[in-house]
Amino acid sequence: MTAKALALAAGLALAPLTVQAAEVTHVPLPPRPGMTTAPPFSGAVIAGDTVYLAGNTDGGAAMGGTPADAARRVMEGLKRTAESAGVTMDDLVWVQVFSSNLDDYAAFNEVYRTYFKGPMPARAYLGASRLLGDARFEIMGIAVKRTK
Repeated sequence: MTAKALALAAGLALAPLTVQAAEVTHVPLPPRPGMTTAPPFSGAVIAGDTVYLAGNTDGGAAMGGTPADAARRVMEGLKRTAESAGVTMDDLVWVQVFSSNLDDYAAFNEVYRTYFKGPMPARAYLGASRLLGDARFEIMGIAVKRTK
């Protein structure tokens, strides 16, 4: 017996399966301090209502400052990228943070909390032995555009 015959025998109607491809938009990375050329990747990719935010760093060792200063820089970069893609920090549903020093966890969290009004997104905080440009932090995320 075929699948269609089995479905009909079970009283189920088979409707044609319709799959719609999501519209995909690439958003350039917003300018960053010290950035002289465009990177070889998009700052964000919008697929339907989902926004994928590329990783960005705090600018690296050349920027100096405390772990809290680096956390503010990386969070501001994430915020600029999110806003350039038409979402807010409160639209984030998933964030990954890479840290070159896990001892910076508390300082990072103190700054991180100030960027959200509502519930916090799910998050991973991962240790990395070295980040691009000798950065303290790199962050990336996924946001979902809210329906009004």
